[in-house]
Amino acid sequence: MHEELLDVGAIAVLTNAPTRINMQLFECQACCQPLYFENVLCDSCGRTLGYLPGKTTLTALEKNGEGFVALADPGVAYRFCANIAHGSCNWLIAEGSGDSFCVACRHNRTIPNLSDQHNLTLWRRIEIAKHRLFYSLLRLRLPLVTKAMDPTGLAFDFLAPGDKQIMTGHIGGAITISLAEADDSEREKQRGAMGEPYRTLLGHFRHEIAHYYWDRMVRDHTAIEGFRNIFGDEREDYAEALERHYSKGPPADWPNNFVTAYASSHPWEDFAETWAHYFHIIDTLEIARAFGIRTSPRVSDSSALQGFVDFDPYKATVEQLLHAWLPLTFAFNSINRSMGLNDLYPFLLSPSVILKLTYVCNLIQRRPASESIDENDALRAMATGLRRGLASPV
Repeated sequence: MHEELLDVGAIAVLTNAPTRINMQLFECQACCQPLYFENVLCDSCGRTLGYLPGKTTLTALEKNGEGFVALADPGVAYRFCANIAHGSCNWLIAEGSGDSFCVACRHNRTIPNLSDQHNLTLWRRIEIAKHRLFYSLLRLRLPLVTKAMDPTGLAFDFLAPGDKQIMTGHIGGAITISLAEADDSEREKQRGAMGEPYRTLLGHFRHEIAHYYWDRMVRDHTAIEGFRNIFGDEREDYAEALERHYSKGPPADWPNNFVTAYASSHPWEDFAETWAHYFHIIDTLEIARAFGIRTSPRVSDSSALQGFVDFDPYKATVEQLLHAWLPLTFAFNSINRSMGLNDLYPFLLSPSVILKLTYVCNLIQRRPASESIDENDALRAMATGLRRGLASPV
């Protein structure tokens, strides 16, 4: 075993974190042990591990003076993000950098009082989800600007509930997340009260970051007309739209046009929900690809249920994504049901939703609007899945 290079408490927190999140399938460069994204110690050889955002890889480390040499990038000296001291981050920074925090943590504007152990536990869970979000943002090469660089840049406020209720949301580049969302029982209570089939920390991050990028990529750009053609006119009064949604509920036919009931409340929320689901799809398919998961079921006509990922989901078209996503989620949902769990993906992807996913995909990948599919294309893409009920969660 190699000598301990980090605080034992921080290692235990990250290695045994309750929320394990994978993307690529990482492995130790020293002994080839498969690793989780948040690991800071290799369970096999005992080496210290850290994540290299520039290389999108988890790397084994060797001590080098006050810093480390990364086996995945031996020509550069690295050190950990300052938040390693709290057991909340395993990302690395080049030794010569003037930053104390990594590319993900430098966007934190407010964190809770960490002398409160409960706050610390919940904040660590939030950071796990936030780093997963940043993995995707960096993979997609989306612009990341801090408030110090630009007043309209991105910042996070992680607030502990007190006498005043904390509302998770976005305004002017600042994303607020209530620590209550990291409490499984509280989050489940809210999910039930809202009638939601799915509510997670990672889902919150993916939804709220969509509002930030709508401001930067759609609001004042030529993309706004395409947005309005697909999602509707966002100039509709937002407060009135939400009041109507919460008092009267979604329209009866909302599954035909929206990925969630909440998406029907206003075009901004429709965009944010669609954006979040695009992230759900590409990230899940990436790990399915890394594990070589494919479906080839033993049924009379298995053609519609055969699925595998032989492409990079982060660069794929929506048509490619759906050909793999529909059969794989049908299989995953079936596996979950065999364990008495809720469906992994309890959502309907209607032709209208596919059009919206295509808009988001093209926007993120900077594809020209001319590459968008029309409604007939969406219907054709759904035909196979609808025949076998793959598009429906029930």
